[in-house]
Amino acid sequence: MRRYAVILCDGMADRPLDVFGGKTPMAVADKPNMDRLAALGRVGRMNTLYPQLPYGSDVANLSILGSDPRTCYTGRSPVEALGLGISLEDSDMVFRMNLINIGGSEVFEDCTIVDHSADKITTEEAAELVEALREHFENEKVKIHLGVSYRHCFILKDSKSWSGDLTPPHDVLGDRVGDHMPTGDLAEEFADMMKKAWKLLSDHPVNRAREAKGLRPANCLWLWGAGGKPAYVPFKERYGVEKGMMITAVPLIMGLGAGLGLDYCTVEGATGDYYTNYAGKAAAAIDALKKGYQFVFIHVEAPDECGHDGDAELKKASVEQIDRHIVGPVEAWLKASGEPYRVLITPDHATPIAVRTHTGEDIPFVLYDSELDIPCDVHEFTEAACEKSGLYYPDGYKLMADFIG
Repeated sequence: MRRYAVILCDGMADRPLDVFGGKTPMAVADKPNMDRLAALGRVGRMNTLYPQLPYGSDVANLSILGSDPRTCYTGRSPVEALGLGISLEDSDMVFRMNLINIGGSEVFEDCTIVDHSADKITTEEAAELVEALREHFENEKVKIHLGVSYRHCFILKDSKSWSGDLTPPHDVLGDRVGDHMPTGDLAEEFADMMKKAWKLLSDHPVNRAREAKGLRPANCLWLWGAGGKPAYVPFKERYGVEKGMMITAVPLIMGLGAGLGLDYCTVEGATGDYYTNYAGKAAAAIDALKKGYQFVFIHVEAPDECGHDGDAELKKASVEQIDRHIVGPVEAWLKASGEPYRVLITPDHATPIAVRTHTGEDIPFVLYDSELDIPCDVHEFTEAACEKSGLYYPDGYKLMADFIG
């Protein structure tokens, strides 16, 4: 039985940086395992995003997992809800609810959007804030669910016809709150709720304690990523893989797994940021393979979070952590198994340090096949090397069919 491992380095692709002498974090990172697989496999580029859809991890990971997002994408938030184990009705409209940090003014609209994650607030702290929001805003129409860290779920019941525009907070860091307020249906109601939440959360004991520690308070809720209940063609039906496992700390990726009929698991100490349990994710993947799973998808959020934070050095370090603690051990176990295997290493999209948000350029990938272990003239896994190869998928979702073979 051939086994398959996808190592998804979220947001890893970048642009040349002065701080790295005109090179990208990938290019300067010490990543011998990725480079070795590039030298023995195939490298190339692919497009995972489309102008008519949001430039987000939801669309991009659908592409990586072999589904055309133009035919099945319904929004980010309902996918995250599935990952949190929330049952959805066809008439529900689901929103991502971030706990963010704003400040700089006593007038809500004049505040600055400072941090989309409120200094990576812990889930334990967030639970108390979400409970306070529930007490003030939940009713028969509105349901609020706890997620992970700053990422939570807001559901409008019987609202499939809702329409409007909501801006992802990580796209407008440093901007004025009033320039990015909700529009469309319920715009006034949403704005009123945000203002009330600002007053409520600013005085909450959790946030007072965070400020005393020098941490940013999670003092505002922010809705975005609205969508209805999705329906995907199961991965097994499309690609014939009997058992697949998603390994991630992010509800969005768990939800994609659930929607595609793949199992998923969490790892103790996996946080969805740089300070995560890399080795634990590798161990979970190896354990799944030992238990007979044919396909493992290891998602690591760290490079993306470093990109959003504008931290070039930490982004470089995140690539090195993935190489040392995930790529190396997983590929070594696959090789020792004596069975044929394939490894795909790729970001889902770029999150350049310079802009601190997702962008639509093509992304690099390396595909290694143990049955075609032939040295080539590529000696590193970088954006530039992949561009020179000439191998290109304008529709990135088609790569999965070739990967599975």
